[in-house]
Amino acid sequence: MSVLVTGAAGFVGRALVTKLLAEGQGVIALDRSLHGLDAHERLTRIEGDLRQANILASAFEAGARSVVHLVSLPGGAAEADPDLSFAVNVEASLTLMGEAARRLDRPRFVYSSSIAVFGDPLPEAGVDDATPLRPRLIYGLHKRMVEDALATLTRRGELDAVGLRLPGIVARPEGAAGLKSAFMSDVFHAIAAGRTITLPVSRQAEVWLMSVQQTAACLAHAVSMDTAFLPEDRVVTLPALRVTMEALVVAIAAANGQSVCDVRYQADEALEAAFGRHPILSTPAAERAGFRHDGSVEALVRRALEACGAQPG
Repeated sequence: MSVLVTGAAGFVGRALVTKLLAEGQGVIALDRSLHGLDAHERLTRIEGDLRQANILASAFEAGARSVVHLVSLPGGAAEADPDLSFAVNVEASLTLMGEAARRLDRPRFVYSSSIAVFGDPLPEAGVDDATPLRPRLIYGLHKRMVEDALATLTRRGELDAVGLRLPGIVARPEGAAGLKSAFMSDVFHAIAAGRTITLPVSRQAEVWLMSVQQTAACLAHAVSMDTAFLPEDRVVTLPALRVTMEALVVAIAAANGQSVCDVRYQADEALEAAFGRHPILSTPAAERAGFRHDGSVEALVRRALEACGAQPG
């Protein structure tokens, strides 16, 4: 079986392609540029814009039997250009879903959604499987729209869908474009390089995090899992580790053999409210379906440093 991965050359996409190939799967990698994605005998490369009909047709003609859809205009960029966000995050997603349903027999379709669907501020009492979706950002709104489409097409028997709401993924390339939450990854790069960094949140800011390697493992699990364990709408919030920024900084420094590091805190109220007040997270539906977090902050930090090219001490 070949898995079509959209956004295959992106941060999460590269990790997923590596994971699927290691599991013996065939992969059809689609992205506007596949620079940096190594050749492999079970890897088919298709360069182009997902929104172009001929590019999309090529992906299915190459033998795709299931889909993992990662292409997305990220939060900050989506807020700055809502029309482009709708075109990329909604229209292109619906077109891909429709094409998969038309060409294949009820294919597995894995969609990367986001915790942005919950909106902000998040409820202080915590987030669980019953928490209502109240997106405030354009990005969260568009992700919720596609979640609804996934559930509808699955009820119609056209797709066998799995939607995963991703937490903060680390450690992305430094200064990741369009991501207001880039500081969560930038801190790994700065400490590993021995540089000063000023974080736009407080020491006590609490965040939900997952390493990119564990994210790839969850996405790969979604490709082959038994969907009988999923809720009716086929969407789950992934488990994540909840950690304060101060505790994360201490763990990163320790992994680099440092007793101290030059990290400063200058809280931006809007960013703190959106990204630094993540309450207790309870994800029994995802856990019943076999999804897991990194296990410990130390394991997450070790993997995140590996992802950003740093070698933990």
